[in-house]
Amino acid sequence: MKTVTVRDLQKKVKECVDQAQEDRVVITRHGKPAAVLVGVEDQDWETVVLQTDPTFWRLIRARRKQPTLSLSQLKSRLRMKS
Repeated sequence: MKTVTVRDLQKKVKECVDQAQEDRVVITRHGKPAAVLVGVEDQDWETVVLQTDPTFWRLIRARRKQPTLSLSQLKSRLRMKS
């Protein structure tokens, strides 16, 4: 993972964007991480949007806390509704 300062990013935007297509680039300010540059070329836009959407991830976390059903329980429920 490459690390660049904000000042270097301003001077070398193209190079940093190119590098981000290979691996994340950490951008530092005053020696501390401030942001991460992630390349998204050749990726499906909908996937990129979902990967960065906090609302989507809240829904996923909430769903993971819910109890699950076994396959036999699901089949039983579906038969009962038919």
